[in-house]
Amino acid sequence: MNVESDLHTWTAGERRNVLGLADVFGVSPEAYLAESAHLVPTLQDYVSRAPVKEFEQSDWITPHADLMSYVADYVIRKHGAWWTVADDPTAPRGYRYVVKAVGRDGWTRQFDPLRAVAREVEDLPIEITRILADAELTLGLVARVRPAPQSPNRPTTTR
Repeated sequence: MNVESDLHTWTAGERRNVLGLADVFGVSPEAYLAESAHLVPTLQDYVSRAPVKEFEQSDWITPHADLMSYVADYVIRKHGAWWTVADDPTAPRGYRYVVKAVGRDGWTRQFDPLRAVAREVEDLPIEITRILADAELTLGLVARVRPAPQSPNRPTTTR
């Protein structure tokens, strides 16, 4: 199999996985395809209730793959991103699958949903919206929020 064929197979598998995930959580394919954010509340509830602190390495395989599929599909659907491959000599095939998108500034950037989910899992609790925001910011799809300037006449509050 060549890289292009692998990518096509990977992309189709990821799409099937995320549609199956939506179905498991009671979000119809029609509702999901109309708005991928419909899956956020149920997916967040799932990861919040899962006994993740008790998980062993093998327990993470399915949730990790599901979160990766969802995050990638979210930016694909919402922002027109696409799956591609990136050279990676440390990977068994010599490459890994990443998502690319053209940012608001016209620059094309890539995001590795597998690594993003791995970072999130290392720093519990898992927050679905944080992973999605990381993807959007990394790909330059949303504007970064600048902190409000502090007034010299008013103290900073910490509410």
